[in-house]
Amino acid sequence: MSIFLESELTASERDESALFRVIPVPLERTVSYGAGTQAGPAAILEASNELERLCNGSVPCASGIFTETEVDCEGTLPEVMERIAERTSSAARDGRIPVTLGGEHSLSYGAVMGVARALGEPIGVIQIDAHADLRIAYQDEKHSHASVMHLLSEEGIKLAQFGVRALCEQETESRARNNVFYVDAEKLVTEGIHAVDLPEDFPEHVYVSFDVDGLDPSQMPATGTAVPGGLGYYQALHLVEHALKGRKCVGIDVVELAPNGEIAWDFTTAQIVYRLMAAAQ
Repeated sequence: MSIFLESELTASERDESALFRVIPVPLERTVSYGAGTQAGPAAILEASNELERLCNGSVPCASGIFTETEVDCEGTLPEVMERIAERTSSAARDGRIPVTLGGEHSLSYGAVMGVARALGEPIGVIQIDAHADLRIAYQDEKHSHASVMHLLSEEGIKLAQFGVRALCEQETESRARNNVFYVDAEKLVTEGIHAVDLPEDFPEHVYVSFDVDGLDPSQMPATGTAVPGGLGYYQALHLVEHALKGRKCVGIDVVELAPNGEIAWDFTTAQIVYRLMAAAQ
């Protein structure tokens, strides 16, 4: 298995004392349209070898990047979620930042809950996504990629959603019931908004969940549920970077890459991962 940014890391930058712990999760179980997320982590790791060390004025890898073995995605989804949670919890307890590579978005439940378990403090999730993912269940599966944020809301996790442009009535009701903070894609894109202040009571500890379908399909077609009218590459990153100001990033996941044979999209996703590492320092 490849390791993240292997071509650039020194021996000391890739050991277990690294700040960033990359956790590949090749999960593909509840995808409901296009397929291919199982191959996402490997594609991201391979493409990462073409990245430069310098990113947005900093060198995130100087803080160290350790790539773990893949999480076993066999068995029931609750079993898989617990395996993911054990990995992210271990990283957070050690003062590291888990960076989970997907795989479908359902994995975020395990990843976020593992960090919350380790820290024992309130956590807020900054979500870049075309979808609200607030269905109670989808296709009779509560651990669906379309219901992951509903599960987290039930656990008391606060949400800030940016870029949504496809949601149902049930999700609209859930937003109101769970006091979800959001600015949807149409407003962000048509008004050219790159910075939104989070509510003052949003938790200090923040987890970033970046679904690549939050980007417009012209910039990210390699995903199973592409929706027109999405965010621009820099716009999405700027929204996250601004939201992190004054807060502490305690975890990251980048999900829903479905490699289609065009290496540009694998590289784009790897660059997003590395840029989020830069923002998390």
